[in-house]
Amino acid sequence: MRRDDAGVELDPEQAHAADHGLKGMIPVGRPFLDYVLSALGDAGLTDVCLVIGPEHHSVWERYTSGVRLSRLRIQFAVQEEPRGTADAVAAARDVAGNSPFIALNADNYYPADALRLLAQVSGAGLVGFERDGLLAGSNIPADRLRRFALVDKDADGYLRAIIEKPDDATYEKLIERSLISMNLWAFTPAIFDACARVAPSARGEYELQDAVGIAQGELGQRFRVIPCSSGVLDLSTRDDVAAVAARLGGVEVRL
Repeated sequence: MRRDDAGVELDPEQAHAADHGLKGMIPVGRPFLDYVLSALGDAGLTDVCLVIGPEHHSVWERYTSGVRLSRLRIQFAVQEEPRGTADAVAAARDVAGNSPFIALNADNYYPADALRLLAQVSGAGLVGFERDGLLAGSNIPADRLRRFALVDKDADGYLRAIIEKPDDATYEKLIERSLISMNLWAFTPAIFDACARVAPSARGEYELQDAVGIAQGELGQRFRVIPCSSGVLDLSTRDDVAAVAARLGGVEVRL
């Protein structure tokens, strides 16, 4: 978790999870990841693969013996080093096999209706969130939302391009007809071939958006864009913890 908000006070358990890169295990009533997983169950999804680092024993322990699972079957894949989002998806290849699957961030709480619609997509797709819906239903302030990637779709509703960190001119030109990506994807097994072709970015990481571009340009994959007007809770910084905890206070968790 980023330290640009290190002055925010967290309790010892929250601080420990944040300091060790376990945003999903930050307690907001109960571990944030419990809510994320429960939303998958609410959407009718049953089989989950958690991609974890080799040091993340607490995640494995919680979902193998520390909590009762009545709706979900959870498996694990290990990403040996934190080499980027495409590398994380690639780590799940043996678990996913030849089946289509949904990929999502563990530090975002997505609405069950968006997950349900995405699960019904035949082929590849992503959810594009409306700006006004995110501002109304999320904990994400407008200035931070401004830095999120834009989803540019064609007249048939398929992804044309993902515009990462758009400059001011590009943002103003596209925002009225674009949606916002919160990294909620439906993939076919073709994404694994794309991930294998990704070159490191300027940050030295294997980025999922680059894999998507390869899937489109080299493998002929088309991504259906599913519009959504709901909000997403984002646990990116320490400053998010209190707001996310408040919004999840009345949410029932069933795993």
